[in-house]
Amino acid sequence: MSTPPVHSSRRSPLTILFICVFVDMIGYGMVVPLLPFLVPEGSTRALLVGLLSSLYALLQFLAAPVLGALSDRVGRRPVLIGAVLASSAAYSALSLGASVGALPLVFLAVALGGAAGASIPTAQAYIADSLPPAERARGLGLIGAAFGLGLMLGPASGGLLSVYGLGVPPLLAATLALLNGLFALRALPESLPPERRAPTPLRPGGAARQLGAAFTVRAARPLLLAIFLLNIAFAGLQSNAPLFTSTRFGWGPLENGVFFAFVGVCAVITQGLILGQLLPRLGEGRLVSGGLGLMALTLGGAALAPAGWMLYPLVGLMALGIGLAVPSITSLVSRLAGERRQGAVMGGMQAVLSLTLILGPALAGVLFDVFGPGAPYLGGAMLALGALGAALVGLAPASGAAPAAAD
Repeated sequence: MSTPPVHSSRRSPLTILFICVFVDMIGYGMVVPLLPFLVPEGSTRALLVGLLSSLYALLQFLAAPVLGALSDRVGRRPVLIGAVLASSAAYSALSLGASVGALPLVFLAVALGGAAGASIPTAQAYIADSLPPAERARGLGLIGAAFGLGLMLGPASGGLLSVYGLGVPPLLAATLALLNGLFALRALPESLPPERRAPTPLRPGGAARQLGAAFTVRAARPLLLAIFLLNIAFAGLQSNAPLFTSTRFGWGPLENGVFFAFVGVCAVITQGLILGQLLPRLGEGRLVSGGLGLMALTLGGAALAPAGWMLYPLVGLMALGIGLAVPSITSLVSRLAGERRQGAVMGGMQAVLSLTLILGPALAGVLFDVFGPGAPYLGGAMLALGALGAALVGLAPASGAAPAAAD
């Protein structure tokens, strides 16, 4: 098969990637909130629901570095398209499992979905291929906005469709993913020409190796540590927030639904609009330090909030903080990796994020049970302060924009 011409599409490659990610996240958002209802009643129901989430994150952790390294070898386009089509197969299996009540099939579908969802670092590497270093944070912010829009619209759509049966939302998600794959097959150009591809090895245990490979870029280590600490806090709070609001403020599903829609709107505004306006004026370094400091303040404020309405301004500022900090850190790490190591380093970075999705919810649950509802948020504030300290250490070499030598 001949290699598609690089950037041959009339549309902007970034626009096409935005559409692909947006549609993919609508499908994901439709399905994930329904997973607890696919587990039958019983004494171990909560454990099984937790294992579903852990399994998804674990498969992402194992597959992300492999897909990132594979994209260094064969190009970004086939990996991205293959992942979307695999998502369609996973949603189809989930729909069947939901319809017939087959829990093992649900677990299999979630595992396949986790592996297919591990294409995030490849999408990030696609942006790094397509944009000059000074514009990468803006591109990553737009992809973050696609995530936010999809996750904002998906759960509402899935909830409305679930009245017709729990198998209907994943069936529609499978259809959207299939159409998305066909669209990408026709419209998405390759971003990595053959002369820039690197034979990054694909071996068993690649997740651990690629995680180590990311940390061999010396100047990027503090920034990767900052990402790890911040996302340990954030992953835990995502799973813990409904329990926190119901325990402290008596919120039910409706109140939490409105609240999470508000969070999605804040994420879209921050990453789609505000980031692009502030980046040329302030630069990545100031956005990282300011965003992390804002995260620490708002997490501490949430832990002490005496009334539910106070969470809205706090979470709006929290979304601003993480929406400014994470794309800027990712852009700096991408710049430090150099052109030939984009896929491997971004794969390692995604492995860091996936590891936090496995560890964060468990840590938040322990803090909640042992020390009370506010403890995960106070712990998150401390982790955000640690992330700020790590980022400040890494910002000086990162601002030099020269790729760091490996050990």
